[in-house]
Amino acid sequence: MKQLTKAEEQIMMVLWELGGGMLMEIVTAMPEPQPHKNTVATILKILVEKEFVRLEPVGRFYRYMPHVSKEAYSNRTLSGFVSDYFGGSFSSAISFMVEKKKLSVKDLELLLKQLKKDAQ
Repeated sequence: MKQLTKAEEQIMMVLWELGGGMLMEIVTAMPEPQPHKNTVATILKILVEKEFVRLEPVGRFYRYMPHVSKEAYSNRTLSGFVSDYFGGSFSSAISFMVEKKKLSVKDLELLLKQLKKDAQ
C-alpha cells in the first residue's frame, strides 16, 4: 500500500466519513478553508491512480468511493511508524508515549483491560 500525502489523507478522511460522494459533496464536507473543486478533483484522480479510491459512474459524473478502508490504512501507517521509529517494538512506542506524558495510567489500565478481554 502506498503512502498518502497530507492533502490526500485529508480527502480520504472525508471519504471515509461520508462513505463516498460526488465531487461537490466532498468539497462541501472539507474543513475550512475549503480547497477549490479543481484541487480536490486532481487529488481524487491521484487517489484513483494509487488505488485508494474507486469510481462509480452516475450519469456523466462519478461517485468516488473508498477502495481502502480507514482501518487497513491506519493499521499499515501505525505499523510503519512503529517499525521506522521504534524498531518494530510497540512496547517501546507505548513506553515513549508514557514517558512524554501522552498516555496516562488510566489509559494504560484501559488498554490492559481490553487486552485481557480480547485474550479470553
